[in-house]
Amino acid sequence: MAEEDLSRQRIRPWRHGDPPAAHHPLTAAPGRSRTDLRRLARARRRRRWAVEGIAALACLIALVSYLTTGDPDPGGETDGGLPAGAGRPSGVPGLEGRDFDAGLVSPGLRPRQRPPSPSPSPAPPTPTPAAPVVPAVLAVSTAEVPADVDLTSVGSRDWIHWGLRGADSTVRKRGGSGEIRDEGGTGRRGGWDDNQESFSWRDGSPVASASGSPHGVYRCGTGSGFTLAVSADGRARTVRVYAGVWMARGRLDARLSVGGPSRTLWIEDRHTSRSTEFTIRFQAPKGSRLVLTWTVEQAFSDDCGNVGLQAVALR
Repeated sequence: MAEEDLSRQRIRPWRHGDPPAAHHPLTAAPGRSRTDLRRLARARRRRRWAVEGIAALACLIALVSYLTTGDPDPGGETDGGLPAGAGRPSGVPGLEGRDFDAGLVSPGLRPRQRPPSPSPSPAPPTPTPAAPVVPAVLAVSTAEVPADVDLTSVGSRDWIHWGLRGADSTVRKRGGSGEIRDEGGTGRRGGWDDNQESFSWRDGSPVASASGSPHGVYRCGTGSGFTLAVSADGRARTVRVYAGVWMARGRLDARLSVGGPSRTLWIEDRHTSRSTEFTIRFQAPKGSRLVLTWTVEQAFSDDCGNVGLQAVALR
């Protein structure tokens, strides 16, 4: 019985005139083998995959187009009144909304913490202007000594008077600049009190004031004399030297310690005394000096031909 059922269930060969069993998997068109059927099935699957791929690509293109252009409203404007899509930022993704004033990202910083500002480069040092060149100027002249010389007036910066209380006595301007210096000299110094011109002052030290002083100092013999110096400060200055001779020829040499011009003047009297006012105008760099030497160039008396010195004033 079982064998009979199995025999009944067998598919008989297809005969001409029988209707095709279209839905049976083993049913095929006439003349096609199983290999042909498999090829046909694979071709159908490839066509289905191609259609599905095209559909997916179309969906992706539509999605990208939507994200790029936005969703314009029917009126063609956004809520802000701009054309549709005009308010959407463009450019490199991820840069929108970045605070460029905060500088580039630095590792190790907390949120909203700015990197330290770089230290500014130090400004180049300002060159120090060169000190102006001070010309070396020196001029010497002579004049008659006034009958009374007011040292307070002619020596507004400094002055010195010699011989008021003997050969070693010196009176200076109180509060003066101290620019006049007695550098000594050659020969023994003596004092006298019968000069034909007199001197007065009201700002002296250690003697505060004097009036009509005929005093001075002297040195006898050829080659003897006095050496004085006046400090320079770069400005034009005027020095007055009150000096004289007795039976001698006196020689005044003026020079600047920095070099440059020098001047020499003479006065003489073979029989008695003579006084003069030497006026020296000079200018030299600060730190230099005007150097004056007043010496006996020739003595006309074996008794004591000499040069004398009463005062020096600076203004």
